[in-house]
Amino acid sequence: MNLKKSRGVTEMENSTHIRGKVIIGGGGTGGHIYPAIAIAEAVRAANPLVEILFVGAEGKMEIEKVPAAGFNIEGIPVRGLERSFTPRNVYFPVSLIKSVLKARKIVGCFRPDVVVGTGGYASGPVGQAALSKGIPLILQEQNSHAGITNRILGKRADKICVAYKGMEKYFPAGKIELTGNPVRETLADNNGKRGEALSSFGFAEREKVLLVLGGSGGAGIINRTMRKNIRLLKDSRIGIIWQCGIKYYDEAHEDLIRSGADNIRVTPFIERMDLAYAAADLVVSRAGAITISELQLTGKPALLIPSPNVAGDHQKMNAKEMVKENAAVMISDEDAEEEMVPAAVSLLEDEGKLRTLKERSKAISKPGAARRIAEIVMSYLKD
Repeated sequence: MNLKKSRGVTEMENSTHIRGKVIIGGGGTGGHIYPAIAIAEAVRAANPLVEILFVGAEGKMEIEKVPAAGFNIEGIPVRGLERSFTPRNVYFPVSLIKSVLKARKIVGCFRPDVVVGTGGYASGPVGQAALSKGIPLILQEQNSHAGITNRILGKRADKICVAYKGMEKYFPAGKIELTGNPVRETLADNNGKRGEALSSFGFAEREKVLLVLGGSGGAGIINRTMRKNIRLLKDSRIGIIWQCGIKYYDEAHEDLIRSGADNIRVTPFIERMDLAYAAADLVVSRAGAITISELQLTGKPALLIPSPNVAGDHQKMNAKEMVKENAAVMISDEDAEEEMVPAAVSLLEDEGKLRTLKERSKAISKPGAARRIAEIVMSYLKD
């Protein structure tokens, strides 16, 4: 039985008995992996009979994170093209050809009803494989500035799920669905978790908590600024959760030991982000689209430091939207080393400002995005 695609979104209850197959391609960074996992979890919650297979880049974090979330994954040897000239770029065409061939083999063997691309290294070869075999392709674009892979695939994709208005400049208007960004729904349920969260990080009930996030790979300026200010922060009454990324962990950990600071917890990665958000009174972060969506969903006050090293300067656009809505404070990357820590301490002392940022952030959130995208995915399933 083929569900009608002309309706766009089929009622969820009409497809809960169908044993369909879905491939989800994407990854490379948490900003591509976690939306993919959120979509998969929403599909599984609606219909446990659906078989889901991920395709990711070999050696990237999705190879570990996807199985940890309970899904199978196949790796392809795709790698990113460096922005500046490097000898590694010489091997890019070879890895791309190998990845396209392997993606076609995976798609041919698994025979999915629909393929979902969430961006990142693996999304291109998998999306191209779907199109070459006439399999419906759904794209999920997280940013206000569409990535090049999605822009290319979007010309022939069946649906493009977006988080921002005005995406007609990148995609055919008739294919766009304004869904918001899919994030882990467990993050939204913070009620009653603060005590557990504070205890899990070893903080007293009365402490103000600052959560410092640099993204899955770690942000250089944020980590350098934290290292520079460890002794200053040691003498504060603030509890600090500092996620620095694997790349910066060893140096950060050594600095922390030398300082003797017992109010700072440094970690390369946070598994229980629900507890990290529940504990936090303020979040310092880059302004990636998924982080922005998580901040809105959890209603957390934020001090945003957009990365300048992204396509189309889209993080600055994301941050400006939050500032315009009075839902966050922004500091430029070049000013962060001098201003980040004083601004964070000042905000934590301003209860009125924190309350306003929290209320406005929550007000502009788009909950339920993963469920809405799952409905679209399931409208393409076959018995």
